[in-house]
Amino acid sequence: MAGAPSICPTLVYEDAKAAIRTLKDAFGFTEVSVYEGEDGSVLHAELAHGNGMVMLGSRKSEGLFAEAMAGGGPAGIYVVVEDVDAHHARAAGQGVEILMPPTDQDYGSRDYMARDAEGNVWSFGTYAPGAGS
Repeated sequence: MAGAPSICPTLVYEDAKAAIRTLKDAFGFTEVSVYEGEDGSVLHAELAHGNGMVMLGSRKSEGLFAEAMAGGGPAGIYVVVEDVDAHHARAAGQGVEILMPPTDQDYGSRDYMARDAEGNVWSFGTYAPGAGS
């Protein structure tokens, strides 16, 4: 599938709808799709940022994936952004917990780090893995 990401982190949340709002409002993701169950839980959601994507859903107690993720803890996700300072200001303005403000790194990147409401650590920076030496 041309243009589709070949790797998509998948996260589970107690409050997937709140996570979707944070990803959109604070981190600038675009909602691609959201499928809800009859009970209003998020069965599956896809959100895009640049040429990458994350998938997420509500933590639930049925199914093989739910069983495998039952003991899963927070994840760490890195997202490439062009303007780290503007991205940081947007996230901070939405009340996201900032773990590290925008910082110039020895390897040439400018990064900041945030934690979402359920403990996942999101890093945003200018370093683009695989973009060349």
